[in-house]
Amino acid sequence: MKSTSSRHAGFTLIELMVTVAVVAILAAIAYPSYQSYVKRSYRSDAMAALMENAQFLERNFNETNKYHEDASGTRITLPVPEAPRDGSRKAYAISMDFAAGATSATTYRLLATPVAGAVMDGDECGTLTLNQLGQKGAVGNRRAAADCWR
Repeated sequence: MKSTSSRHAGFTLIELMVTVAVVAILAAIAYPSYQSYVKRSYRSDAMAALMENAQFLERNFNETNKYHEDASGTRITLPVPEAPRDGSRKAYAISMDFAAGATSATTYRLLATPVAGAVMDGDECGTLTLNQLGQKGAVGNRRAAADCWR
């Protein structure tokens, strides 16, 4: 004999709404953590670019006794002008600070400035800096420079 009551397989609307709520809560927790990871990654790329440019300037200084000019007297062009290097998404512009003598024959100051409208725009560490003494800093930051350079 066949049973007259039939059972429908599937989900009720309440079960579906509970599942959606759980997924939304997990996403709300995970997304800020992911964004923080991405920003740390871009910041690390900028730090590596600053260090690579500093090594280039030191090699130039060993040859010419000047940071700001090459052997022919031409103003130095940095080998790594942006970070990340792969060019996927430009997050930082790398430059030398020539304002108020920050870069001269015997001194230099490198800047990694967040690109406006890019992923690092408004970053809490602001502009990362590195000078000829190896001093690492951050300009316009809301965090301690040492925390930004970790």
